[in-house]
Formats: sequence, C-alpha cells, structure tokens
Amino acid sequence: MTDTPWLGDACSLVEAFRAKERSPLEELDATLAAIAASDLNAFVHVDEERARAAAAEADTALPFGGVPLGIKSLDSVEGWPYTEESLVFADRVADHTSTHMTRMLGAGGMVPVGQTLASEFGGLNVSTNRLHGTCHNPWQHGRTAGGSSGGSSAAVAGGLVTIASGGDGGGSIRIPAAFNGLVGMKGTAGRIPRGPKTQINPMTVVVGCQARSVRDVARWYDVATGYDSRDPYSLPRIDGWERDLGSFDLKGKRVAIAPTLGAAVVRDEVQERVVTAAEALARDAGLVVVDLDVRLPTIDVAWALGNLAGLFEDLRGRWPGCKDQLTPSIAFGLEFAEAAVDLDSVAKGDVSRTECNEAMAALFDEVDFVICATNPDTAFPAEVLVNTRVGDRKVEAGNNGALTIPANITGNPSISVPIEPLDGLPVGMQIMGRHHEDQLLLDLAAVVERTVPWPLVAPGAPQ
Repeated sequence: MTDTPWLGDACSLVEAFRAKERSPLEELDATLAAIAASDLNAFVHVDEERARAAAAEADTALPFGGVPLGIKSLDSVEGWPYTEESLVFADRVADHTSTHMTRMLGAGGMVPVGQTLASEFGGLNVSTNRLHGTCHNPWQHGRTAGGSSGGSSAAVAGGLVTIASGGDGGGSIRIPAAFNGLVGMKGTAGRIPRGPKTQINPMTVVVGCQARSVRDVARWYDVATGYDSRDPYSLPRIDGWERDLGSFDLKGKRVAIAPTLGAAVVRDEVQERVVTAAEALARDAGLVVVDLDVRLPTIDVAWALGNLAGLFEDLRGRWPGCKDQLTPSIAFGLEFAEAAVDLDSVAKGDVSRTECNEAMAALFDEVDFVICATNPDTAFPAEVLVNTRVGDRKVEAGNNGALTIPANITGNPSISVPIEPLDGLPVGMQIMGRHHEDQLLLDLAAVVERTVPWPLVAPGAPQ
C-alpha cells in the first residue's frame, strides 16, 4: 500500500508496476486520495468507477500500462462532460472519444482518472473560468497555472498524476509547462492527429502532454503519433521516439539566442536566465551560436479575430443570447470580431500569416534552432484574466503569447524546458526547430535535463 502518488516520471512508474513494487490499483487509490485532499482545483471531474475498472484490468506491458491519466477538459471522452469549460455547455456530454485519447487509453494502456481545468474554449492562457473557478500553481498558491492546459500542468507538478494531456493552439502546452516547472512539447503541426470531426481552420492547434521528463514525452509520441484519416493533415508515423532519444548528432548545428524574439516585452531577470541557460546548452551540446537579429513579425489582429469563426459556429443559435454566461474576454472578442471581420480584414489576416511563414522560413535558412523565453515573466496572480495590471506590470494577451504563438502560426516544433527559477517560481526556456525535426528538440531538452536536472514536482507537492 502507498500513501502518496508516484513522484517520479510516468516511465519509472511503469517500471515500478512491472517490478511489482506497487500496483495500478494502489497507485489509483493514492491518486484519488491526493486529488480529494488537494486545494489546487486541478481536476474538475473524476470518474472513480471507470478508473477502477481500467486499473483492475491494466496491462503493464503496454507503454503506459496502469498509469493514471489526467485528461484536459477540452479533450472529449465519451460519456464524460464536454463543457469546453463554459457555462454555455455546462450540461453537455461527449458522444465520442478523441483520436488522441483513444490511442493513449487503448494502445497506451492508461487509466482515465478525470478531467483537468482549462480556460474557456481554450481561448486564454490562464487557469480560471466561470464554470469551475480557478486552478492554482503548486509552486505558489494564488499564482496562475497558465493556460489553457493549466489544470493538467498543476496536476502533474502538484504530485496528483505523473502525466496529463494538453493541447496547444497558441502556447497552451508550453505556457503552463513553463509556469509549473515541466517539460512541454508542441510537435510539428499534424504530428499527433486530432479529431474525429477535426476542425481544420486555423491549422494552429496541436495536442500532446504535460510531462515531468523528456522520456515521458518521447514515449507519449510513440503511442500517439501517426496518420489518421479523420485528420487529413496528420503526418505519417515515425517509430522509435523513446528508443532514439539522445542518438542524434547535434554538434556543429547553429543556434540563435533571442530571448524576446524581437516581439515580446520580457522581464530582464527572465532574459538573463534564458541567455545563461541557452549558452550553457550550446556548450554542452556542441552548438554554434550565431549572432542573428531575430525579429519575428507581430501577427495582425485581423488574423486572430478571423479565427473566432470556429467559436462562433460552436455557439450558433446561442450567441449573443449566451453573452452573460461567457468569460468577459471571450464575449468581447466575439463582439469585436462581428464588427471588424469582413473580406478586407480576412485578406489582411492571411497576408500577416504569410509574412510570418516567410520570416520563420528565412530564420531557419540561417540557423537550426532558435532559443527564447517561453513566457515574458513568472506566473501572475491566478484570478487575473488578461489586459490587467499586476503591480508595475500589465498582463497583456498579446504580449503573453508573443513568444509561443509564432510556432503555432507556422507549424514549427517547439519545446519548453525548466531553467533557473526566479523568486521561487519556475522559468521556462523555449527551443524552436525546423518542421519535422521534433526529435532534435527532444534531444536538446534531454541535454538540459541531464546537465541541469529540474525538480519533477513542485516543492509543495505531497511527499
């Protein structure tokens, strides 16, 4: 019998299962007890009956056999609530399970514990919504866990589960990973299939996990990747993500260190930590640092507004009558888009995306990797939405995603890894690479993990 959930990574938990050091049911018992005792509000729905049935039949020979899984509430699981974290859909139940979760629960062998908190419709990089309240950062209660996959990150960093699912349409895996001291990988667009019923436009959203270790991410990709016909832009399968980890020759590859990407306002102390960690990584991996003036263009507001069309369709027949049920920022965005979006704005939005693609392509003509901060600052107060002043700094929606959104716009792979904390809160360093070179980013992340290992859980997690 064990009193607390496993505090190592998910791969080591599987090893413990196979060695008979603990059982999936024992781990589930500890997980459920920890969730019940937690004040993080990371989980918004727990299905104990289904979890116990899965744990009792768990095949520990599978990649994640018996591992309890937190599932982001925006990821559908048949029979579970499918609220999209909005009061508008508070009573809706999913009629299907996503391709992503079908693979993790099936071939992966994971135990579905419940759903983790996200921002409403995944539209903000915060961990608060009107339906389920606020999720707190396990490093400091009262600070945000980030978003939109904040509940997943808090659950993993807070010692409730070893791994959880996430999604990233503008930084929603990397931002909370950085705020919570985890590794967060956004693969090349299409690396892990979405769907079924894939919403094609705007082709910026990817799915993945919030993890404690690089090998956990690699094993997740071993299970989750590969083409699926219900996502016509999904990529062919690559085998051996975990097997080949650490096997790629990085020596002599070129890297640009650009903490702000020329577009974000980043706190000085964060910039200093990123530069120091990036220079150390370059030395340890044998990279050649290239002095390059990196200035990625700011994405035109018309492009962002045009992408509210998907949300407008989701709310068809309810909007604008449901306005008072929505987060103010979401309601404002819809109202603004209705007034501002026309043929001219859509055309300008497409032009801005093309300009971003060209700028990113030109950048990777010069270097193999670009390193920057993941977030402009450490985690801000948990109740804050966006465009709010916190002390002498303002949490702005645009600035807070300026470092992560470019990789979503262009589809490039990008990974965030923890570096030296600041004032007791995690700081993330983001490494971007060329399309389809995801494995090189995992190898670089593994170098950081090996040379400057990070805590696998927050200091306040149950011990």
